[in-house]
Amino acid sequence: MRLALAPLSYYWPRERVMAFYGQVADAPVDLVYLAETICSRRRELRFADWLALAGDLASAGKQVVLSSQILLESEPDVKALRRLADNGRFPVEANDMGAVRLLQNRVPFVAGAPLNLFNGESLRMLAGLGAMRWVAAVEMSAAQLAPMQTGRPAGLQTEVFAYGRLPLAYSARCFTARHFRLQKDVCEFRCLGFEDGLRLRTREGQAFLVLNGIQTQSDHVQNLVCELPRLRELGVDVLRISPQANGTAQVVRLYRQALDGAVSPSQALASMRELMPGQACNGFWHGQPGLLQVAA
Repeated sequence: MRLALAPLSYYWPRERVMAFYGQVADAPVDLVYLAETICSRRRELRFADWLALAGDLASAGKQVVLSSQILLESEPDVKALRRLADNGRFPVEANDMGAVRLLQNRVPFVAGAPLNLFNGESLRMLAGLGAMRWVAAVEMSAAQLAPMQTGRPAGLQTEVFAYGRLPLAYSARCFTARHFRLQKDVCEFRCLGFEDGLRLRTREGQAFLVLNGIQTQSDHVQNLVCELPRLRELGVDVLRISPQANGTAQVVRLYRQALDGAVSPSQALASMRELMPGQACNGFWHGQPGLLQVAA
C-alpha cells in the first residue's frame, strides 16, 4: 500500500504552508494532494504558487495530484476549476461532478470522497469517464467496501481515509465567520487564527465538532493503523493521511513503519496518541457511530 497526504484543510499563513511542504518533500509519503479545497477566500497561496509547489514535490519524487474545490459558489470558482483542469501536467482530484465533466476522458483524475460513491455502478461509470482512482466516503465501513472491491473495474485504484479529523459536512454558510458574528464575505479571515480548526464542545464540556470555515469536522481523529491487515485483505491501494498543525511528518513515518513491519500497528497507535489533536476513533470502519474506538 502507498501513503497519500490529503490536501491541506486549514488556513495557514503562506510561510507556514511553504515550510510544511518543505518537510513533506523528505517524508516517506508517495502521493501528495495540493490546492485549496475549502474556501475561495483563502488566498495566501495563488494557483501559480500551488503549481510551483507541485513541481518541487514532483522533483522530490512525489506523485502530485491537484485537488478541486469541494463547493463551487460563483463564476470565479468555476474559472479556477477550469484552470486546474487545464494545468497540463498533473492529474486532478474531482470533488464534485462539475469537475468530473471538465476532466472526463481528457485528464486523468481521482474521484474524490465528496462524490459519495457507494456502489459498483458508480465506480464503473467513473472509470469509463477516465478515473484512475477513487476515494471511499469516510462513512463507508469495511463491510460496505468489500463488495465494491470485488466488483471494481480493472485498473481502478482504491484510496481510504486512514488518519485525520473526519470531514463530515460542507455548507454555503461559513460557520467560523458566524461564530464571530461576521458575514461570510467580510469574515476578516478568522480561520487564520485556528491552525487545526475551531473546536466546539457540548454544554457539558465534551469535545464534539470542529469548525473549519464552511467545513464541519469531527473532533475525534480517525486512525485506521490497527486495521492494516483488513485493509490489505480488501486490496486497498492507498491510505490517505490528513495534514494537521503538528506531528504530520511523525504520523506519516509511523504509518510507513507499520506498513513495512518495523513496528506493530498497536505500537504505532500508541506512539501516535500524543501526536493526535483529539481522541482516536474508527467507528465508521466497523459500521458503528464514527466517534467510537472499536478494537481491531
